Amino acid sequence: MSNPEQLSELFEAQRGHLKGVAYRMLGSLTEADDAVQEAWLRLNRSSADEIQNLGGWLTTVVARVCLDMLRSRKARREEDLASHEAEPLPSIKSETPNPEQEALMADSVGLALLVVLDTLSPAERVAFVLHDVFDLSFEEIAPIVGRTETATRQLASRARRRVRTGETEPSPMLETQRVVVDAFLTALRAGDFEGLLAVLDPEVVVRADAAAVAGGGRAEIHGARNWARGAIAFSRLARFVDVALIDGSVGLVMAPEGRLSRVLTFTVTNGKIVEAQVIGDPVRLQQLQISTLE
Repeated sequence: MSNPEQLSELFEAQRGHLKGVAYRMLGSLTEADDAVQEAWLRLNRSSADEIQNLGGWLTTVVARVCLDMLRSRKARREEDLASHEAEPLPSIKSETPNPEQEALMADSVGLALLVVLDTLSPAERVAFVLHDVFDLSFEEIAPIVGRTETATRQLASRARRRVRTGETEPSPMLETQRVVVDAFLTALRAGDFEGLLAVLDPEVVVRADAAAVAGGGRAEIHGARNWARGAIAFSRLARFVDVALIDGSVGLVMAPEGRLSRVLTFTVTNGKIVEAQVIGDPVRLQQLQISTLE
């Protein structure tokens, strides 16, 4: 592998896999590209001829880079939460340099899964992704996260419990909620005004916290037609929205770049949404228990 062109070709053959690993850990295409680029730089600084398993070596490097990035992100987030202010809803352009690609990637991974992963500690997230998604052994993962093999297994186990709902048989109430919320999201994504009205109680009440309306909007909306009109105006953002289990009930999470920015919770009665809450406050978002739905 001493030939630079050959080394570049071998790396490019691994790029797709490495980007997939990094994206599932970071939830951001931009950061995933940065992690992969850092792996390329480290490869060039290494004794490449001594690497017996290039794919495994690069995966390990990317995982370690991602772990450092996650730890840095967590530290910044804790600083932000300590002195947070309500922020306006970001525009599509500020959410990501390539929203279409980001949305497609998130859809292939599962946006709700990215949201739940973002609630894990950096080490838990790395252990879970590498083991449960990419089938690395705990023996291989342990040096990456700096733990013993047993401790690494426990990290992945804790992460797995957070990710999964733990219900083998959804309750009838959850099934009803899921049908209604799915229908709401389908209509929202299609910009279907009548479809939204079909699942909203005529007297529905929607309440949003200060952070959710900081960029414009009303803190309280009454009536299905009023909310449907407002929802349609934001339908372009629906590609960043997915169904999830929120504090034990079916709701919606909005997560551009896989990072939770809004949550919608619903009260469903007789197959209709009678009340909804829009949560954007960072502290409240951190307190929610969110898990994926099959």
